[in-house]
Amino acid sequence: MPQYQSKRLALAATTLAALSVVTTLSACAGGSSAAATAGVKAVGGEITSTGADSLTVVDPWVKTADTKAGMTAVFGTLENTGTTDVTVQSAKTSASSTAELHEMAMVDGSMVMQKKEGGFVVKAGSKHELAPGGDHVMVLDLAKSIEAGDQVTVRLTLDDGSTEDFTALAKTTSAGEEKYDDMDGME
Repeated sequence: MPQYQSKRLALAATTLAALSVVTTLSACAGGSSAAATAGVKAVGGEITSTGADSLTVVDPWVKTADTKAGMTAVFGTLENTGTTDVTVQSAKTSASSTAELHEMAMVDGSMVMQKKEGGFVVKAGSKHELAPGGDHVMVLDLAKSIEAGDQVTVRLTLDDGSTEDFTALAKTTSAGEEKYDDMDGME
């Protein structure tokens, strides 16, 4: 075999090996290099991740409601697997053009629902519960009823400008005994 053919075969074998490694890495990243870098920013030549890269929403759900009530709430568990705190600053939903971050708080000896100033802080490596009778995403001005089994898309905007999207399944519940059609006591 001439020497140039030997070099060509060695080059072809090296190229195939490199393509095999790239294909394997792409498969591990969900099948595309875009999936491997989603949410990753290059800052001054350094690759950094966003808050959305470390935030997930586990078991999200929304309370059923009719248009007469005009409002409902989204619940679930916010999990931060990152090494820095993440703050959820706002929310939007497919069920309404108006959503707010709310908490239940003791004010003058009474429990009241109010906007959560400063958003929901999810400490690094921890969880933050959104539950009836506690913190939640309040969905106001419902355009149509939400019935059991419906799905509502939610987009959380974080303090670094990144977003986390998820889908909440509608459930009927009396947990927390919150009545969203009576906003007396809301600040």
